[in-house]
Amino acid sequence: MRVSGAHYRTIWPTSTGAVRVIDQSRLPFEFTTVDLETLDDAASAIRAMVVRGAPLIGATAAYGLALAARRDASDARLDEAAQTLQATRPTAHNLVWALERMRRALAAVPEAERAEAAYAEAARLCDEDAERCRSIGLEGLELIRRRAESAARPVNVLTHCNAGWLACVDWGTALAPVYAAHDAGIAVHVWVDETRPRNQGAALTAFELAAHGVPHTVIADNLGGHLMQRGRVDLVIVGSDRTTAAGDVCNKVGTYLKALAARDNDVPFYAALPASTIDWTLDRGEDIPIEERPAVELTHVTGRTAGGATETVRVVPETSPALNLAFDVTPARLVTALITERGICAASRTGLRSLYPDRPMPRSIAAARP
Repeated sequence: MRVSGAHYRTIWPTSTGAVRVIDQSRLPFEFTTVDLETLDDAASAIRAMVVRGAPLIGATAAYGLALAARRDASDARLDEAAQTLQATRPTAHNLVWALERMRRALAAVPEAERAEAAYAEAARLCDEDAERCRSIGLEGLELIRRRAESAARPVNVLTHCNAGWLACVDWGTALAPVYAAHDAGIAVHVWVDETRPRNQGAALTAFELAAHGVPHTVIADNLGGHLMQRGRVDLVIVGSDRTTAAGDVCNKVGTYLKALAARDNDVPFYAALPASTIDWTLDRGEDIPIEERPAVELTHVTGRTAGGATETVRVVPETSPALNLAFDVTPARLVTALITERGICAASRTGLRSLYPDRPMPRSIAAARP
């Protein structure tokens, strides 16, 4: 996607072997990049949300393993590096998927050649992620196009958190159909949930939509239901950090409430995700590990002052404890459909199997079949 007329991906290798990423912790006020030189740099970037979004977390982990291999490509060291990276964010399935893919790719490679092979495999993973997201955009475009044909105004899409190109290598998941529609000349407008407590919607989604020229409006997290009641939301599209084999969708906390409001108001609710986000080992959303992040993210807010300085202030009484669970699970029954790179399907075991017949089923599902 583009920022100030220049095309960017969120992650790319440099000529020196470092891995360069956009520092998302500084957005929307400062667009800057940072170089990851070591495994610890990559792990820290994921943990501190310098990079975030399930697909980008996976891509960063892949390059993190390459950075580790540059220093020591032994099996023992790569196993240790994979464990370090996997511990950074427990919910996003793309992290586990990317590390498993990298370890498989390197298993048969001689130790002396592993570093070069690791960089090459990480680059392929990133290219494939970008292409998958582009395909998600084309699949979802048709949903927006059909809605536009029956409307005499811009199609209003509501999204939660950031599932655009900043959350992936390029294009995004939930926002990919929006970009595809906008680029195709379809009038589309996005309601952008602020997405407390880290404000990924207000800080990141709004930033990238503005950079691409897509009309949008930032709203308080709790306004979405009211807008649906008034007929001002045509469809909801969200991303996913982990989707079960049965179609339950785990996404940024607050997504479940949007799904409930959408169901009550007959508004279609879609989750957009690549195959790397589907956890084929799980069939129950309640079994997805939910990350608990530091309470300070909830008790404090960072913003820019009138004088141009960036400051963090406390908004909660000093004596009040805070619980900061980062994700919730939307049951498949509340999801109208899943938008994937292979097509659009029902949020169900049958729906997912129709698109991915080559993927193994969880044992519990296989055992239940006659």
